[in-house]
Amino acid sequence: MTGGLAIGVDIGGTFTDVVAVGADGLTIAKVPSSRSDPSSTVRDVLGRLLPEWGKRPQDVERFTHGTTVATNAVLERRGARIGLLTTDGFTDVVEIGRQNRHQIYDLILKPETPGFLAPGPRRKGVVEEIAPTGEVVVPLDEASLKQSVDALIAERVEAIAVCFLFSFANPVHEQRARDYLREHHPGVMVSLSSDVDPSFREYERTCVTAFDAYVKPLLDRYLGQMEGHLASAGVPAPLQIMQSRGGICCSGIARLRPVRLFLSGPAAGVIGARDVGVETGHRDIITLDIGGTSSDIALITDGRPIVRPDGLLDQFTIRVPMVDVNSIGAGGGSIAWIDAGGGLRVGPRSAGAEPGPACYGRGGEDATVTDASVLLGLLNPAYFAGGTMRLDPDLAARAVEAKVARPLGMTVEQAALGIHRVINAQMAEGMRLVSIKRGIDPRAFALLPFGGAGPLHATALARELGITTIVVPRYPGVLSASGLLSAMTEHEVAGAFFRKLAGFEPAELLEACRRLKESCAALMAAEDVPADSVETSYAADICYIGQSYALEVPFTLDDPAGIGKRIYADFGRIYTQIYGHDTRAPAQFVNLRVVQRVASSTRMPRPAAITGGSSRKGTRRVLMGEGSAYVDAAIHARDQISANEVIAGPAIIEQSDTTTLIEPGWHSRLAAGQNLVVTYGDAP
Repeated sequence: MTGGLAIGVDIGGTFTDVVAVGADGLTIAKVPSSRSDPSSTVRDVLGRLLPEWGKRPQDVERFTHGTTVATNAVLERRGARIGLLTTDGFTDVVEIGRQNRHQIYDLILKPETPGFLAPGPRRKGVVEEIAPTGEVVVPLDEASLKQSVDALIAERVEAIAVCFLFSFANPVHEQRARDYLREHHPGVMVSLSSDVDPSFREYERTCVTAFDAYVKPLLDRYLGQMEGHLASAGVPAPLQIMQSRGGICCSGIARLRPVRLFLSGPAAGVIGARDVGVETGHRDIITLDIGGTSSDIALITDGRPIVRPDGLLDQFTIRVPMVDVNSIGAGGGSIAWIDAGGGLRVGPRSAGAEPGPACYGRGGEDATVTDASVLLGLLNPAYFAGGTMRLDPDLAARAVEAKVARPLGMTVEQAALGIHRVINAQMAEGMRLVSIKRGIDPRAFALLPFGGAGPLHATALARELGITTIVVPRYPGVLSASGLLSAMTEHEVAGAFFRKLAGFEPAELLEACRRLKESCAALMAAEDVPADSVETSYAADICYIGQSYALEVPFTLDDPAGIGKRIYADFGRIYTQIYGHDTRAPAQFVNLRVVQRVASSTRMPRPAAITGGSSRKGTRRVLMGEGSAYVDAAIHARDQISANEVIAGPAIIEQSDTTTLIEPGWHSRLAAGQNLVVTYGDAP
């Protein structure tokens, strides 16, 4: 940055979080999201907040954005009407899929392949054949191509996914299909598997290409509207978007590969959490982002988020690199309800921002977690979202009494406490899935809660999992937005590379890496990134010959003559770490991957420490933890906590973007960057 303003905007299902960094320091804001037109929220934010901050649109030099539009399009089945072109005879691959089943004991099995993307009438074959080695066996039949395309156009498709057999070895036929569509049907968008996922495994490649086409028209319109709002506001900064693997890219590239935006919003939060963990000296952390609609849980080890080669969305496996995040339908707006057996359930349905929890006073009648928090005394009705919204405890009590307390024959307070216990149990189970299920002891990690409701539930969840250290960021409610500003600009390009590790020619590997690096460099050049500032890393997907699944093995190009031995040794070590043993059998390359990245130009300011005084501003009767009686909790102002001040529970720390609950037995103190460290046991 050269002194201008950098803005990060994360649009969630309930609130839109904004962080602005400039010469004057850091400024934050939370505003309700618009479900009908999320992009309009940005227009409203710029129109309202820039004058409040005393800034002009021309002062904005950087604008980054995290979005859930692609994810919601799949979850709500609101994507484009697409067609699928495959090699003749392979039109049903996307519906047949693999024989893997997640719910094998259900009486009624649900489809686990995304056949809804392109039902039978919208899947057409084309006569052509490419050999696994890349040779053309059967040239593309132009008449067959025309016939299939015409049939799809008659089905009124908005986009077409093209996935020919072995196109990753030679994309010439897919490229011809693209050229034909551009020439004869320029209004129809096209996704080629050789561009989206040039790797082997036919079903996975077809699946991710179809998903790319499914969200491409919607993302193109959305990002176009976003760019239009910025331009009409007079903002000169280009639009940058967070990708699923945790790196930023420009809007133009995001439009070309929209399938890489599925985890755009949650990935930004993990990057922000990583920065806070490293700043406070906690490199092993479990991140917990509790928003209004969902909770996103991730694991960071040794300061690095786990990036998976694929991800799960609505039970469908999508082969796109993603930060490993486990999302569950549990948030502040989650609705409490009674099931057929008379049991209390919470979520996954959410009241969102419109109408929102009953206490918002916007017409909502369902009891939510936020309503329960108000009734338990955990939230200050007059200081919600920094006082920009006033909550109504009477409406909260009315909803909880009608929907939960009366049907279960209990008091309103008991019902509110029950709602909290149920939602906490669900989130604790989500945390176990990313830790204990993988053989990782959560007690060796710190918990880093963020989002609007994260710090409110942190001590209860830590107690449940035996975690004794909690790190609360300076601005937890907008950490995803700040993560957008600190994330690196990053691009990744992969390609198939079938070679046995024993006896392969290093020159072939170097040449393949050179081609991939050139493709990656072209993407970085489109970002106007100087070539000499780019960091490049290489990785290979390796498997034992005869096995079906590969592991990613990082490598360097130093000492080409010995590169095969180093990769094999590293593969054996990683294999043993994951599976507990190593067969030491012959292995082979499957794919190569090149990643280029450059550090963020935005430097997050460090707030000045307060050296004296007290942050305490009163007391409030609250019901918390396992107790059944109200206790007096000290109320503290987060921005008034001094460097040496220790806050012992029961206490509540209030700030404009969230509320932090300190249960009895826990103590908090300030750490580096004015982040808050909360520990269990004796006071530090």
